[in-house]
Amino acid sequence: MEFSHIPVLLSETIEGLAVRENGIYVDGTSGGGGHSAAILERLKSGRLISIDQDPDAIQTLTERFKKNENSIVIKGNFADMRELLAQRGLYRVDGVLLDIGVSSHQLDTPARGFSFHEDAPLDMRMSKKGATAAELVNTLPYEELRRILFEYGEEKYAGAIAKGIIAARESKPVQTTLELAEIVKNNVPQKVRRDGHPARKTFQAIRIAVNDELGALRRGLESAFSLLGPGGRLAVITFHSLEDRIVKRQMAQWCQGCTCPKDFPVCVCGNTPKARLINKKPVCANETELAINPRARSAKLRICEKI
Repeated sequence: MEFSHIPVLLSETIEGLAVRENGIYVDGTSGGGGHSAAILERLKSGRLISIDQDPDAIQTLTERFKKNENSIVIKGNFADMRELLAQRGLYRVDGVLLDIGVSSHQLDTPARGFSFHEDAPLDMRMSKKGATAAELVNTLPYEELRRILFEYGEEKYAGAIAKGIIAARESKPVQTTLELAEIVKNNVPQKVRRDGHPARKTFQAIRIAVNDELGALRRGLESAFSLLGPGGRLAVITFHSLEDRIVKRQMAQWCQGCTCPKDFPVCVCGNTPKARLINKKPVCANETELAINPRARSAKLRICEKI
């Protein structure tokens, strides 16, 4: 099993984590192990816990790091990292990395059902467990479908696409990726079809719903921050505005001090900052990286340090 995935913003992320040779670190979304391998290179007596929910990733990670005594590989969702580490007697770490979203391996493996470019069963499950995209598409009522497309895909034509799905499934279940892509294409204006693939936002939205990606991100941020010791760093890479907005707001909340109205003579809330930002603005890929990996174009890296 080859889990191919080019690690995004690799040097910027590893430098931002300020990896210490005796530290304990977590790569919560390890995938093919690109970021994990770079962290392990800097460790001597430290440990790296590589977590992923995808069985294909776990197989790859286990084989890749089987001879590295500093490596621990765990199958699970990064949202549950506090519990996963506690089961192994680990309660404090020096850094956590989260590379959010779908991996290149998942996108490029047609049978996984993430891509609208290849015909395959409509699956989209990162963990290969739970309800598939086909189950959601064929059972959710119109209003819920419309909400998912609008909120998770920021799809302007969510209503029309949802109606198209409902109409199509009355004749036969929507079972493949190309069937869904064709429904989307037939229910958006002609001008939209010329601006990239019209199904991109719909596929993003349904994928997010299938995997509860935004809910997992919120839980994962809290779980990661609770594990950090003083001076520990959290680095998060996102690939679309919904993810980045959640990370930006959560880090700002941790970094916020007094919340009393400005006209109060003294602070009565007692709120003090719990973290500080390492970079005030997100770090993005440079032209050199984009030439090698165009998928890095939308990547944003945010880092904070626990006080």
